Amino acid sequence: MSIGEWIFTAVVVALAALAVAIYNRLVVLRNRFKNAFAQIDVQLKRRYDLIPNLVESVKGYLQHERGTLEAVVQARGSAVNAAQRAAAAPGDPAAMQGLAQAEGALGGALGRLLAVFEAYPDLKANQSIMALQEELASTENKIAFARQAYNDSVMHYNTKRETFPDHVFAGVFGFAAAELLQATESVEQRSAPKVSFR
Repeated sequence: MSIGEWIFTAVVVALAALAVAIYNRLVVLRNRFKNAFAQIDVQLKRRYDLIPNLVESVKGYLQHERGTLEAVVQARGSAVNAAQRAAAAPGDPAAMQGLAQAEGALGGALGRLLAVFEAYPDLKANQSIMALQEELASTENKIAFARQAYNDSVMHYNTKRETFPDHVFAGVFGFAAAELLQATESVEQRSAPKVSFR
C-alpha cells in the first residue's frame, strides 16, 4: 500500500469514527429528552386522575355552576387526548403545540373552577376538597419542574444537532429538531393579580 492509500484509508476511518460518535451522541440526547417528556407525562396523568375527583367532590355544592364543571371535564378530555399524541411523538412540533394549547385551556378552566370556590365558604372549608386542591397544586409544581427538565434536554439536543459537524451528520441520519413545550396561558392568567386593601 502506498502512502496515499494509507492517508486515504486513515481519513475514511476517521470520518467513519466521527460519524459513529456523532450518531451515538445524538441518540443519547434524543433519548434524554424523550425520557424527560415521559416524566411530564407521568405528572399529567396524575393531574388528569385528580380532576374527576375534584369535580365529583364539588358537584353537590355547585349545582348552578354546571357550565364551569362541564368546561373542566371537556378541557380535561382534550388535554388527555393531546397528551397521548405528544407521548407517541415527544418533540414533534405539532404534538407539542397541541399539548401546550390543550394544557392552557385546561389551566384556564381549572382556574375558573377554583375562583368559583371563593364564593362558597362551606366548599372552601371542606377537608377532602382542600386536600384535593393541595394535591393538585403540588402536581402543578411537579409538572412545571418536569417541563423545565424536558425543555433543557430539548435545548441541549437541538444545540448539538445544529452545531458543526453534528449538523451535517444529523441531517444524514434523520435527526429532526425537537419542539420545546411552552406554557400557554390565557391573558387573564398572565396578568398580575389586583390587590385591594379595603
